Amino acid sequence: MLFRYSNGSPFARQAAIAAHMLGLTDKMEWVDHAADPENSTRHAHPLHKVPMLILDDGSQIYDSPVIMEYFDALAGGGKLFPASGDERYKALARLVLADGIAEAAVLIMYEGRYHEGEQVSQTWIDHQKGKIERTLAHFNANTPGAFDGAAMGLFCAITFVDRLQYVPDWRDNNASLAVWFDNVKAGEAAVKATEP
Repeated sequence: MLFRYSNGSPFARQAAIAAHMLGLTDKMEWVDHAADPENSTRHAHPLHKVPMLILDDGSQIYDSPVIMEYFDALAGGGKLFPASGDERYKALARLVLADGIAEAAVLIMYEGRYHEGEQVSQTWIDHQKGKIERTLAHFNANTPGAFDGAAMGLFCAITFVDRLQYVPDWRDNNASLAVWFDNVKAGEAAVKATEP
């Protein structure tokens, strides 16, 4: 399998953490899309997004939640997400919320990257920050238990928000979540192995 990723992408990192935790890294060829001089991800993926998994038969799997599901199935199923029932859908819904934090942060980043001066909308930025703050508060009140697929997404989203300093005081308002985050960062080998 060929795994195309970007070193700074929270979405690529959650799939990478999953691969490490499930023992799949030796079955993958890792290609950093930013270091690809031919930028072949752009030609292979209509949305030009990472991560992307290219299987041995040439077929492609994207985006991170689907790649994580594929990895889970390769490892026997039920390791990242419950295999069936209500708990499965609750876990997938938590992943959607976690990814929403990262998506809002990406939108803030792009607002500054593609607009200049008066074109930058502070209203838009504040709207995205509100999404981040509300979702962090939700996870503070519902701190993850096991380090499952949804928790991987949450950890990567918080790391991305932290790195960009979009909500610098999030720890002040979310003490339980901050403790959880620090424990994951210190204790999970797959997190250390995928440090950007």
